[in-house]
Amino acid sequence: MSIIKVKPIKHLRAEFEVPGDKSISHRAAIMAGLSDGVCRIDNFLPSEDCLCTLHAMNQLGAKHDVLETQAGYGPTSLNIQGMSMQLSAPADVVDCGNSGTGMRLLAGLLSAQPFDSVLSGDASLCSRPMGRIIKPLEQMGATIHACGDVAGCAPLRITGGKLKPLTYEMPVASAQVKSAILLAGLFTEGKTTVIQPAETRDHTERMLDYFRIPSVRVGDEISVCGGPIPESRDFRVPGDISSAAFWMVAAAAHPGSHLMIQNVGLNPTRTALIDVLIRMGAKINVVVTSEDQGEPCGSVEITGQTLHGTEILRDEVPNLIDEVPILAVAGALADGRMVIRNAKELRVKESDRIATVAQNLRAMGAELDEFEDGMEITGGAALKGAELESFGDHRIAMAFAIAGLFAQGETIINNTACIDTSYPGFADHLSAICLGHSPK
Repeated sequence: MSIIKVKPIKHLRAEFEVPGDKSISHRAAIMAGLSDGVCRIDNFLPSEDCLCTLHAMNQLGAKHDVLETQAGYGPTSLNIQGMSMQLSAPADVVDCGNSGTGMRLLAGLLSAQPFDSVLSGDASLCSRPMGRIIKPLEQMGATIHACGDVAGCAPLRITGGKLKPLTYEMPVASAQVKSAILLAGLFTEGKTTVIQPAETRDHTERMLDYFRIPSVRVGDEISVCGGPIPESRDFRVPGDISSAAFWMVAAAAHPGSHLMIQNVGLNPTRTALIDVLIRMGAKINVVVTSEDQGEPCGSVEITGQTLHGTEILRDEVPNLIDEVPILAVAGALADGRMVIRNAKELRVKESDRIATVAQNLRAMGAELDEFEDGMEITGGAALKGAELESFGDHRIAMAFAIAGLFAQGETIINNTACIDTSYPGFADHLSAICLGHSPK
């Protein structure tokens, strides 16, 4: 069993880069595979999730050549041979592993193909609801059977074919649902429009534009027209701000600490965490150095301060849903109350993140009230080391490794292999931080 053991640190002083962005790596593999030639992708995230999407595109005919690797994990630089939108039928089930992003985006892609396919994954993924993508994709003309033990869950048997354009108003804000529909829309004759109830991550729209497939946004409506083939282009994935979030909270909550994260993605639909930390009293300086490839990228500098609790706003939730576990830890370390509501979506992530965060915080001595859609944390209580479960959830494992840096005694997190789904090398970075070094 893989475990992480953590003891408190006196300060955090470091400057380094985090691995490539997971959300963007998924999309880069897909768009490169649809393009009209060879695309070089640099700083690709060799996490289990992204490798599943890369291998899925390989099953669909988009082969790749590895140029550089991260030892023990997989490719960080590679050439992907585009298929000019003419994908091949997979010879076997397409395994998405633990990746909800991969399954939902690939479902949109496969719904438009003239062949049958099956998307599956591990037990965790096959317990997560897929109805939100099934409904609009079937309205476009696909036939999708959710064959899992739980109603509406994977494996998904997809009979694709000629789809018709759709205007779809999403009942819940979701970048994955939006992206699945837009990818399916690339194969239609006409304009497909998604209407979102709140701002969501716009990596897909930016990626489409970068690969010369224009998308149009008018208010909350995002549209694409089918027909054009993506132009092959080289692309460098920025560092993942969701991975940087763990270190940002660690530095922000520790007075006297200093942290510089370089070459990290600063997409405005991903930086709500920074806004929340600033409201909590964190001293943060953000510098955008490049937008050459459609995604703003730059540095984040944090000087540790005493934090105070805040309320996460309803409109912020869709764009920091992945950061809620580590923000809950920040709330426990801050003075005053931290209120997290309107986040029921957390119940159906890799774990029930409301329940698992609450259970682990209580085990460390924090005070909180749990609600169906979130929690209210009373900060300021001294955390104590404890033996905790990851619940097979990478973000729970990492969030409580950070909590252990502030707890009295030793904190043990069990079953931490799941971290490799999003942050290969996290344990090495954590070890360097604990030793007072900058990770390499």
